[in-house]
Amino acid sequence: MASPRVCILRAPGTNCDHETAHAFERCGAVAQRIHLFELLENPALLRDFQTLCIPGGFSYGDDLGAGVVFGSQLQSQLAETIGEFLLRDTLALGICNGFQVLMKARLLPGGTTTWPPNLDQPPAATLTWNENGRYTALWVRLRCQTTQNVFLRGINEIELPIAHAEGRIAVRDPAILDQWTTQGQIALCYTDEQGHTPSDGTLLPYPENPNGSLANIAGLGDPTGRVLGLMPHPERFIDATQHPRWTRHQLRGEGAGLQIFRNAVEYFQK
Repeated sequence: MASPRVCILRAPGTNCDHETAHAFERCGAVAQRIHLFELLENPALLRDFQTLCIPGGFSYGDDLGAGVVFGSQLQSQLAETIGEFLLRDTLALGICNGFQVLMKARLLPGGTTTWPPNLDQPPAATLTWNENGRYTALWVRLRCQTTQNVFLRGINEIELPIAHAEGRIAVRDPAILDQWTTQGQIALCYTDEQGHTPSDGTLLPYPENPNGSLANIAGLGDPTGRVLGLMPHPERFIDATQHPRWTRHQLRGEGAGLQIFRNAVEYFQK
């Protein structure tokens, strides 16, 4: 079977595209870095790919807010192209700034069920400034909260680095959490050192919940399980030696983050 093709969609300010492409290639995919301007000129390019990934960085300098400009371009200039892509048996992944882009474009949390978005209605959720008001970079513990997301298959707990200033999930109506839970859309949550996340939604303190995100949410999926957005960076932990305590924990071989990319590749190989 031919290797699945991954479009790593970058924009001015994106700076994690090489690492993300490398992670997919390590798992057997063919990854191609495509500039947003190329796709705007020729939207049909996306038909050649099975997975769309928007990597981390600071698209457009985050000047109007993290992911705002990039997200608005997907929403307005590429709405038909993205819709056509989502209707196929495809996957979409947004990492850090990519997650912010998916949220600002309103591709998440609804995915195919709400695309293209109704711009006459305000968004149900967004990613906004960390509670501490600062850019924060550290390692966090995460627990998978769903069994249906393709990218998270076989993952129960995982430790990954975060590096962002606007990673706090905020919602217009807290009742939407029940909908997300029912539909298996809460993908990843921050945990304490024992791997526990409060079941009643009580916020963990900093640094366990590094941004004050509602219900300790670190990642969201869509109802189909084919779309994932997460604030942590799995592409920064694809080798054991990238962990800051790899010698103390005697880690060897692959880093835990590689499984997220492998799951995407194996989805098409199976």
